[in-house]
Amino acid sequence: MVAEVADFEVTDEQLAAHAAREGSNGPAFTALLERHRRRIWRICYRLMGNEEDANDAAQDVFVALFLQREKFEGRSKYTTWMQGIAVRTCLAMRRSRGRRKRWEAAAEAEKQHHTNNSETNQSNVALDLMQMLETLDEEDRALIIMKYAEDYSYEELSSIFGRSVSFCKMRISRARDALREHFPQETAMES
Repeated sequence: MVAEVADFEVTDEQLAAHAAREGSNGPAFTALLERHRRRIWRICYRLMGNEEDANDAAQDVFVALFLQREKFEGRSKYTTWMQGIAVRTCLAMRRSRGRRKRWEAAAEAEKQHHTNNSETNQSNVALDLMQMLETLDEEDRALIIMKYAEDYSYEELSSIFGRSVSFCKMRISRARDALREHFPQETAMES
């Protein structure tokens, strides 16, 4: 198996099947982590918003992947299953780290927005995109990030979030409308 794991011809799904049967220090699970470590961290970084929280989230994702390795049933691609765990882990962490922090950031963004509107040179002042996204519900924020920053299709989002394609389309549309309503000046340039 060790030689097989090193072979890049082995699919993620084959490695996942081997990982489900091996012990805690098995080469198949290690190979899966090495293949996807950067992708998981990037998703965590985008969803968490900073390096420290992304590192914590990624570590939690790796632990969850290990503990749940026997639960992968092959109904989707391994990467989709793995990314679903990453998204759910990040959403749970953001929720547990306090809604107050999110609302404080949103209030600060709104305050900054009003300050910017009162300045004479508004075209040179742009509200930080992450502050804008902080005004959204956690799941809506994650959907927007995964759709536009990570370039996932609606079908992939449906699998990752465990929702229907139409649900994902509707929530993304509503989230974009909410951003336009809260920040008309910043979203006016959007086509």
